[in-house]
Amino acid sequence: MSNPYQSPEHGPYRQPATGDATGGLIPYKNMPALLAYYLGIFSLLPVIGLPLGMVAVVLGIMGLIKKSKMPQVRGTAHALIGIILGSVTTLVWGGCVLLMVIGALSNP
Repeated sequence: MSNPYQSPEHGPYRQPATGDATGGLIPYKNMPALLAYYLGIFSLLPVIGLPLGMVAVVLGIMGLIKKSKMPQVRGTAHALIGIILGSVTTLVWGGCVLLMVIGALSNP
């Protein structure tokens, strides 16, 4: 008969020590960080880069907040890449849009 007060590490419900199938490289438990990473990469594309970059920054911050509340979910690097790429592309594409608007308004 088993002890009902036995910890899960020593009982029949023990988790395997090998980790997940991805080896911890893909933070699938921290979806905002993962989405921030992919949106940050896709924000390098012209035309759609401006809105994707803005969303990547917001999701990256959400991913870092989730990581700070639950350290086991991981994804800090993905969130930071999303924030950095999203910020840079938002500034670049926003500057391009601003220059186009100024150019259009200066030529009557």
